[in-house]
Amino acid sequence: MSEGGHAALQARLQHKFVDARLLQLALTHRSFSADHNERLEFLGDSVLNLAVAHLLYRRLAELPEGDLSRVRANLVKQDTLHQIALRLQLSPLLRLGEGEAKSGGPGRPSILADALEALIGAVFLDAGYGAAEALVHRLFETVEINPRMEAAAKDPKTELQEWLQGHKMKLPLYRVLNTLGAAHKQTFDVVCEVSELGLSERGIGGSRRAGEQAAAAAMLIRLKARRA
Repeated sequence: MSEGGHAALQARLQHKFVDARLLQLALTHRSFSADHNERLEFLGDSVLNLAVAHLLYRRLAELPEGDLSRVRANLVKQDTLHQIALRLQLSPLLRLGEGEAKSGGPGRPSILADALEALIGAVFLDAGYGAAEALVHRLFETVEINPRMEAAAKDPKTELQEWLQGHKMKLPLYRVLNTLGAAHKQTFDVVCEVSELGLSERGIGGSRRAGEQAAAAAMLIRLKARRA
């Protein structure tokens, strides 16, 4: 990525990196290099969820916890993050392997959403939580946020989270066990763990997110069968 590309993106983010290597790493897909953005994405996902939760706590003060969780799920889902990434013009700045670049990688929603989370994680490492939270709040300034989002259909991860919270249990843990296939056509083998019950289920998907959703769906089936 050129110096101009770095500067323009930082202007759009309203954050100038002290460590420019973090910015480059956040935009590096695993198909490009063994040194890629998935660890930053993991970190950014947690920062994003906390920052959005804080935003909703202030803005939707009358909503109960369960409804706030559903609104947050709408805001942090792939479709929303993909649209924000497009607004930031991330596509031409991504560092992708040749096969991924030729097979539509620059426009793939999962890759763009993951890169956005990685950028949030990079800002957190570069300047701390306050800077990362401020970035998240700026990114969501033009995203509609209202209580009607509570009626949206729940994805398996959200439904599993709410089930566990309703039973006073900790949130599940997700881990990528393995990645299979060529760099531009990978599938992710993910495990979902509910430590308090000693349960784990696996799921396969074309992205880390899809694998997590599949694992969460399998866990829900198992939990509901236990209570049948």
